[in-house]
Amino acid sequence: MQERPGTDAARAIHDAAERIRANVARVIVGAEETVDLVLVAVLAGGHVLLEDVPGTGKTTMARAFARSIGGEFRRIQFTPDLMPTDVLGLNYYSQRSGEFEFRPGPVFSHIVIGDEINRASPKTQSALLEAMQERRVTVMGTAHPLPDPFFVIATQNPIELEGTYPLPEAQLDRFLFKLDVPRAGTAVLERIILDRGIGEEPAVECVLTGEELAAFATLARQLHLPPSVANYIARLVDATHPGCSPAAQSVRFGASPRAALALAAASRARALLEGRLNAGFEDVAAVALPVLGHRILLDYSARISGQTPGSLVGQLLEAVPRQEHETPRLLKTQTA
Repeated sequence: MQERPGTDAARAIHDAAERIRANVARVIVGAEETVDLVLVAVLAGGHVLLEDVPGTGKTTMARAFARSIGGEFRRIQFTPDLMPTDVLGLNYYSQRSGEFEFRPGPVFSHIVIGDEINRASPKTQSALLEAMQERRVTVMGTAHPLPDPFFVIATQNPIELEGTYPLPEAQLDRFLFKLDVPRAGTAVLERIILDRGIGEEPAVECVLTGEELAAFATLARQLHLPPSVANYIARLVDATHPGCSPAAQSVRFGASPRAALALAAASRARALLEGRLNAGFEDVAAVALPVLGHRILLDYSARISGQTPGSLVGQLLEAVPRQEHETPRLLKTQTA
């Protein structure tokens, strides 16, 4: 039986998360919720898909995370002519050794950001997504393990459709979270203007090693998930399917069992980042939208009426009770 993390370990992870938040806040202003969710994804061992217009700091955020954990960072600009070997690597013939040798691609990094992943061909997209899932690259029958930790932040540009290949739902399911970067308000823009210049980036110090992050991720997997919370996750995912709840009447396809596992992993990670040793209902509710939003496919009538997967998740959180059965009430003793 694996030993569950204790109070000291939870406090250490909470303190490390605070240092990373402060580090990233130096370069990313006004996106605290997004930063927290990316932290949850890193600790849960998942990957994140960011969807937003260019210039909102997605690449800068990934670089700040990489430098905060002392990891290697690579950025891949996806284009229609990008080949799988440009991402994964290839075997080449070495005249010096007289043998074929493997030259690793940019995916062999601790943190990889795939910029505008929807611009690459489906073949190249599939190559990256397979590496994300298997955490290894196979070239000419030989498997090459990816570094640990390994984390991908992919981005999509929602304003351009010409020359793009949007990720199908089956591939979107590979991402733990799909996040929309919030629009910066006037106060945030003013702070950015005063503190930053074009091409300038504040220094970010290393506050956590890759080995420590890998150990923290192991502790997150061991965090206690009460049976009542597991039951809530199961009922919530089941309610996304047509015919299983009134809110899902306009759903074409609901969330998969992988979504339930993702909800459990993200809930554990969030609880540990908050310094708690048990995942609770509030953790499930906090990560439900980024986990389920891209895993629910609405029918045509729902899209015409303006309903979104996000609004559906909100309805489900209100409709599905946290406890399957009400807590029994104590009977009042009758007095003579």
